[in-house]
Amino acid sequence: MIMSILRALLNGESVGLTLIVQFCVLLFMVVCCFPVHESAHAWMAYKLGDHTARLKGRISMNPLDHLDLIGTIMMFLFGFGYAKPVPVNMNNLKNRKRDFALIALAGPVSNLLLAVFFSIFYNLILLLITKSGQTTVLTVAGIFFNYAVYINVSLAVFNMIPIPPLDGSRLLTAVLPDRIYYRVMQYERYMMWGLFLLIFVFSRLGFSPIGTLANWISNAINFAVSLPFSLFMR
Repeated sequence: MIMSILRALLNGESVGLTLIVQFCVLLFMVVCCFPVHESAHAWMAYKLGDHTARLKGRISMNPLDHLDLIGTIMMFLFGFGYAKPVPVNMNNLKNRKRDFALIALAGPVSNLLLAVFFSIFYNLILLLITKSGQTTVLTVAGIFFNYAVYINVSLAVFNMIPIPPLDGSRLLTAVLPDRIYYRVMQYERYMMWGLFLLIFVFSRLGFSPIGTLANWISNAINFAVSLPFSLFMR
């Protein structure tokens, strides 16, 4: 995203409306959707008996309470990233493996729910365009909400990769013996940089497995949400 904008500016080209709107969506994700994702983790942990994240102020819509520098940079470069992991004390959980997995799932699920929410607005915009005609405001709003659906799905898909510190790695606790899980966690830093390198290589090759999967899921969400709206478009 940032690279596309910089490339256009360096070549003396105008930055298209779509790129500007997509950049605004990424900024919106960092400021609003990241906090929802992390607050979902913290809230689920609280409900399951661990108050650690709540006491550290992680049930919050303040983005400064959640942002991670590398994860935020990845968000603007590649369209998906991560925030600071929510601290969880597994000793406070009644069923350690099950509850830890539920806490991990809460973040991606919150993004999928946001995707459905934004898809409703996107389909509402399409309905307004059908009934009233296309305007610049409706076009911009349509691009915004459609891209918001895609980005939230991308964030959910990305975080389900089983590599620390992503949520998918925490799901490993439900299937791996503790001894093996903690050994894997020792290589967290190297695995994350390895993932970052793979994403960079794929982006240079013009192929994104995460983006492709996110696109399929986004289209499925938009299609499902569009069904009741289609009744009003006849």
